[in-house]
Amino acid sequence: MSQLDIQIAVESDGWADETALEALAQRVLGAAETYIATKEAQPFPTQPTEVSLVFGDDEMIREINAEWRDKDKPTNVLSFPAFPLTPGKMPGPMLGDIIIARETVEREAVDLEKSFEDHLTHLMVHGFLHLFGYDHIENDDAEKMEALETRILAELGLSDPYAGQDPI
Repeated sequence: MSQLDIQIAVESDGWADETALEALAQRVLGAAETYIATKEAQPFPTQPTEVSLVFGDDEMIREINAEWRDKDKPTNVLSFPAFPLTPGKMPGPMLGDIIIARETVEREAVDLEKSFEDHLTHLMVHGFLHLFGYDHIENDDAEKMEALETRILAELGLSDPYAGQDPI
């Protein structure tokens, strides 16, 4: 039984229909949730915790990135935890928001020679882990987060997105 209440908002054109995005989010975030609950001993409250996924565009995410991170450029995904959380600690009733920019995901998928859905799946997992306090600023933390992403993606039948790269 999932402990996630996934809310979807499609805020720009070019995305798949909301039903398809919701199905993808349920599959991807459900797999990530199951993995961190069983393999990383991540606790979850007895009532489902809410996570929102916002499907936007480069302009939307550029504005948010400029306002909240002082980076006036688009990025692929931004995560905003509702409350600060350390991996392994109990989340509250609101986990947070994940915002994804379609054009950046499309460009990166082409550059990485991956399907749009595979790259989107990776970014959903990446953003989800950020909500639990995982980060990649320091190399040690990046190695932990990337290894966790890779194992979750393997559960979803996807290859290691970091193969052959140094931690980011």
